[in-house]
Amino acid sequence: WDFLILFFCLPVVIFNEITKKRLLGDVSCRIVPFMEVSSLGVTTFSLCALGIDRFHAATSPQASARPIEQCQSIIAKLAVIWVGSMTLSVPEILLWQLAQDTSPVSGVVTEYCTMKPSSNLPESVYSLVLTYQNARMWWYFGCYFCLPILFTVSCQLVTRRISGTEKKTECRGTKHSQCESHLNCTIIGLTIIYGLCTTPENVCNIVVAYMSPDMSKQTLDLLNLINQFFLFFKCSVTPILLLCLCRPLGQAFMDCCCCCCEGCSPDTASSEGSADSKLKTEMSSSIFFDKPRESPPPLLALGTPC
Repeated sequence: WDFLILFFCLPVVIFNEITKKRLLGDVSCRIVPFMEVSSLGVTTFSLCALGIDRFHAATSPQASARPIEQCQSIIAKLAVIWVGSMTLSVPEILLWQLAQDTSPVSGVVTEYCTMKPSSNLPESVYSLVLTYQNARMWWYFGCYFCLPILFTVSCQLVTRRISGTEKKTECRGTKHSQCESHLNCTIIGLTIIYGLCTTPENVCNIVVAYMSPDMSKQTLDLLNLINQFFLFFKCSVTPILLLCLCRPLGQAFMDCCCCCCEGCSPDTASSEGSADSKLKTEMSSSIFFDKPRESPPPLLALGTPC
């Protein structure tokens, strides 16, 4: 979803700032806020799901032998996160519309997006959209800012409490405990980046809600532009941070890039190197993602056929 934001929303915003014309017209005024709010929802619910996963990893009776999760279960969780985030963002499509303004000095017509529900909506839908518009600021602050941060902090505190009590009875410095701490650091890093990038938007929303009559349209547009570019910065940093902190995922990504660049030549040296790297990646990923270790193959008897 971060890549969708960068590839679709960022060019539309830059084009609008340069030409003062809205690319794709009214469609982009509705789709861009919808995708941006959906991005916040995807990140929020993903951090909550990762926090629950870390809590289950810490509280399972045999954490080191916890079986790897099935692909169908992961796809179902991703579907719930994405569909839920997009469903909660549907009011953004009905809230925004395209407007035009003529400059009194130059006479140039500029296009901009305004938060104003269309009067052509049914009465029941129109009232719901107005209710969402009035509660939008606190909904942002509560669901897309407080929820992921408080949820992640709570899960990390409980996980560290349980891990601290278990370390008193178990030996320290095992590979499993190191991988668990590495995963926890990854989630904490993602949460910090998300919190830092969404704090300015929430502060601006609260300030604008109580001081908008005293602020000019140029100031409001500048604050909105700053909030959007903080979102673009978050979408750019999050995949890089995830690839850097999650070693098996970063190694798999580098292997795919090297395979595409080299054209997957089937020479012996490269095949042996790729097999070796694949073995190392599988070993590290099996440890990193709590995959149970397989029992070693039985030893063969040495001797002659006689």
